[in-house]
Amino acid sequence: MFVRAYLRASTAEQDASRAKADLDAFASERGLRIAAYYVENESGASLRRPELFRLLSDCHAGDVLLIEQVDRLSRLDAQDWENLKRELQARKVRVVALDLPTSWMMTSTTDEMTARMMDALNGMMLDMLAAIARKDYTDRRRRQQQGIEKLKAEGGYKGRKEDVERNEAIMTMLRRGDSWNHVIAATGCSRSTLARLAQRVRETKEAA
Repeated sequence: MFVRAYLRASTAEQDASRAKADLDAFASERGLRIAAYYVENESGASLRRPELFRLLSDCHAGDVLLIEQVDRLSRLDAQDWENLKRELQARKVRVVALDLPTSWMMTSTTDEMTARMMDALNGMMLDMLAAIARKDYTDRRRRQQQGIEKLKAEGGYKGRKEDVERNEAIMTMLRRGDSWNHVIAATGCSRSTLARLAQRVRETKEAA
């Protein structure tokens, strides 16, 4: 059994590795060693997460996917969560979350009956926490949009100021053929920002 730690933050400005010490302590207390860390800055509401799927492709049956909180794994809508669960089940990956005590027994060897019972209980708890995480995500997005609409009505919403200097540097790197991973590593931009700037570069080329 290998333990693979998954650390995620939503934006490039956040520290995705923040929980690493807590995951290390959890594993150490149980005599486990974390075989690999998979770190990325992507939204938990999207399944477009390269590091998560690299982790899953590296897994063998019985491996543990260790996370700090269930919302690090999922803020997905119901359909995407079902798709991710099917992937986890097909690969026989055990999800262990620090905020889900029922999952902690997945790190130890138990008899078959106990293992099946704990797996069923853990599955129900995962579903519940994933639903709560999704609701929290949608509630925050709704409140944010309400705040924006209120500011617009009052004439005070100007939108996020574009980092022109950084974006010009990113587009220069894209024009010379640098890979997306290289651009992200060099600039710390998000994939959504990179996609928007790549589209701008394509449109400029087409206009020329």
